[in-house]
Amino acid sequence: MTQPPAPKGRGAAFNPPSRFEPRHLEPDPEALAREEMPHRVPTTILEDHTRSALARNDSPDIPFNFGLNPYRGCEHGCAYCYARTYHEYLGFSAGLDFETKIVVKRDIARLLEQTLRRPSWEPQPISLSGVTDPYQPLERRLRLTRACLDVLLRYRNPVVIVTKNALIRRDLDLLAEMARQELVLVWISVTSLKPDITARLEPRTARPALRLKTIEALSRAGVPVGVLAAPIIPGLTDEELPAILEAAARAGARWAGYTLLRLPGAVREIFLDALRRHFPERYDRVVRRLEAMRGPSLNDTRAGRRLHGSGKEADLLAQLFHLTCRRLGLNRTRPVLRTDRFRRDGAQLSLFEQKMP
Repeated sequence: MTQPPAPKGRGAAFNPPSRFEPRHLEPDPEALAREEMPHRVPTTILEDHTRSALARNDSPDIPFNFGLNPYRGCEHGCAYCYARTYHEYLGFSAGLDFETKIVVKRDIARLLEQTLRRPSWEPQPISLSGVTDPYQPLERRLRLTRACLDVLLRYRNPVVIVTKNALIRRDLDLLAEMARQELVLVWISVTSLKPDITARLEPRTARPALRLKTIEALSRAGVPVGVLAAPIIPGLTDEELPAILEAAARAGARWAGYTLLRLPGAVREIFLDALRRHFPERYDRVVRRLEAMRGPSLNDTRAGRRLHGSGKEADLLAQLFHLTCRRLGLNRTRPVLRTDRFRRDGAQLSLFEQKMP
């Protein structure tokens, strides 16, 4: 069935049926033919009254045990986002619902502090957020991520942040202090250096030049920063991998990583629809290349293959990544995150302590 154009500023054009819901609405074909879709779809904020701050990770190929997610759903609207399927657990669709119905945890900083205060908590790096972007547009107003950083700094618990939003620069005061305590590592995600690709597939994210300026600002402030070329879209953005790494290294990135596109569940339909609408001349090539690296389902959940794919083309991509990193001096050292400075009482640091190296 032909899908309507996506509402302005949104990555998905429709709501595919949720795998957990027995009923769903089918759009009127005549309305679709007339393109009777709202020009804009507003964002709805919903409250999450969870009693815990951290989500445990049991996947062996994910390098953290706990994730901290202030938001469920993401206004960035990336058409390829694997986290879209998680919205189905809430009774929503992985499509427009994912980017317009955002569930927020207003009490997350207090819950985080309760966790860190427990005698059972073993100090260790926490991923912020591990699922959706902690600096998505709503964070500008709600400041939930900043509140969590304040708690983590007071308790001196290390954190790893992944974002593609320049809003993180707002929190440079906290991040610089955490960096002096060796408590933070930031990864800036860069999918492409071409603004037209990000505008179409990542409609509400920072454009590539601004992400590079964010890497530069973080590095200048002494905050350890790396670049994630993620996800690599074979047949569309894979040719940019060396250029992405070079631009990030010039901006001050010291580490690099990458992931290969995968399309679980409803994400397949959403992404392929966006690809067909925005880059029809690349559609067959992308699908063919992705099948060679992911198989017919365009998805592979097996540990060790989920992040980077498999097969000859995936191996060549990995070789290109490692050779480029070696040439640019990326990944020469391992990031340092200290756990021995943890303070269970969360007392504010004295001025003298803050100035210590």
